[in-house]
Amino acid sequence: MGNREDLLAGAKSCLMEKGYSRTTARDIANASGVSLAAIGYHFGSKDALMNEALFDVMREWGDELGTTLTADLKPEATPMERFEQAWDRVVESFERMRPLWVTQFDLLGQLDHLPEVRAQLIGVMGEARTGLAELFLGVDPDAEPERARLTGTFYQAMLTGLLGQWLLDPDSAMKGRDVVTALRAITS
Repeated sequence: MGNREDLLAGAKSCLMEKGYSRTTARDIANASGVSLAAIGYHFGSKDALMNEALFDVMREWGDELGTTLTADLKPEATPMERFEQAWDRVVESFERMRPLWVTQFDLLGQLDHLPEVRAQLIGVMGEARTGLAELFLGVDPDAEPERARLTGTFYQAMLTGLLGQWLLDPDSAMKGRDVVTALRAITS
């Protein structure tokens, strides 16, 4: 790898270990084995490097989640069985990517001071909504854009809420079966 790639890898490592706001330029330089000056040369600033690292990690998680959610689904399963299995897989991904989620919740409180991050998150959220609608319901966002937006937004709200609960108290957070039972209870 070159210095740019080493810096990005170092920033991702720091992001997962220390979080977004607690990572210093020196932390990144030490983790990457590259000079402090190289951060400015390759990225312009530590913040620009951290933003790129954050969105790379988020894209990687999104790709992994998409693959995980669609793998080994039984074609004969009912929609609720598929939904339950998918939510269990989402919760498993929370466990693997806890540092990413802690970082994202940390960033939510700082968005008024990070306009570049806010703008990027808005774009990512839009993509995530349509992706969730496709994954959970098989909605084609090109054919049914409003249905994809609405159902994707609902899934995203559930995901964020469940994630917040899981970060606080993983032992009592809902699993797939719990979510299905709750949905049945509120829609009956």
